Amino acid sequence: MSNIIIVGSGFSGSILARKIAEELDRKVLVVEKRPHIGGNMYDEVDEHGILIQKYGPHFLNTNKYFIIKFLKQYAELFPFNVELMSFIDGKYVRLPFNFETVQQLIGPEKAESVLAKLRAAFAGRDRVPVLEIVEHPDPEVSAYGELLFEKAYRTYTSKMWGLQPEQIDKYVLDRVPMAMGYDRRYLNKDFQYLPVKGFTEIFKNMLDHPNIEVRLNIDALEHLKLADGKATYDGEDVECLIYTGAIDELFGRKYGPLPYRSLDIRYTYSEKDSVQPCEIISYPQAKGYTRSTEYRKIMFDDSAAAGSVVATEYPLDYVPGAEVGGTPYYPVVTEDSTALYEKYLGEVAKYKNLFLCGRLAEFKYYNMDVCIEHALKYFENVKDYLTKDHD
Repeated sequence: MSNIIIVGSGFSGSILARKIAEELDRKVLVVEKRPHIGGNMYDEVDEHGILIQKYGPHFLNTNKYFIIKFLKQYAELFPFNVELMSFIDGKYVRLPFNFETVQQLIGPEKAESVLAKLRAAFAGRDRVPVLEIVEHPDPEVSAYGELLFEKAYRTYTSKMWGLQPEQIDKYVLDRVPMAMGYDRRYLNKDFQYLPVKGFTEIFKNMLDHPNIEVRLNIDALEHLKLADGKATYDGEDVECLIYTGAIDELFGRKYGPLPYRSLDIRYTYSEKDSVQPCEIISYPQAKGYTRSTEYRKIMFDDSAAAGSVVATEYPLDYVPGAEVGGTPYYPVVTEDSTALYEKYLGEVAKYKNLFLCGRLAEFKYYNMDVCIEHALKYFENVKDYLTKDHD
């Protein structure tokens, strides 16, 4: 068994495993709790021939082409600019919220003045966070921002996170800014792709290396022991432990549980080839659920598909071991949870061979492109440790 152990096979764990195996020519053991690789990026073809992303929809969006180039080593990608809509006041409106949405929500006559003022207030800017619109000194601009915030952001956020927007980290609200024009792309990123055969193929090829061993269906926490500044796995000393799971669970939740959100995803099959007006619909005003995804609409080749499947997401609190809600998706970043996380970081500091990487371990809401870039950079820290004398 290798004495370099990586817990988790999502992007962070898989990228670091490949880099260590390939560039440092070291043996790596990847331990995965679930019965599959890929973490929350896992996808598979269902009985209807439809490629389903089992943990919700993911898209590659970035302004940095080296991220796309890196992934193209492991799978074929195809360009895909995702477009979304939001169901507000009984009708579908454009998402990201843009100038088309202004007309849809308040009508073209009232929109004329608002659009002119938005153009003047935010000249030269492509996207603007909704809170900036709310706080603008012009009352008409501010009023529209308030309308948008109350009808969409507040309601969606309270369901998604189980908190009011004022309680959540501002970064989360800024993730979906309003487009200052008629751009229909959900994100204004230069390079937008999906894998031709799905994300699982990326992980399968990334982890396919003679120096990498993957063990599925194993809870690493049942084998790991952290004590006296030393990590052991099944009683054997670990030279380097890279952990990508929930940090509070690594330390037995000794300071209390960190809050993560989970999803209950429910699937509806239709014999129709198309059900929704676009691939993803958000429902800020609906009770209990936040969005629905029609996966056939984002397949590279749906010629073997029969009918269509819509997956609807119901957010809920993460509860370890629960049948529904037992998978952590998103860290809930607030002032209180950040303070609690800092306590766990104090424990991490006692172990020089322990590295935390990824959304759950670092308690940060990374987008996919940021997660990949971060893992590639983070490798340098691990490399520096493994190539120097650390006895």
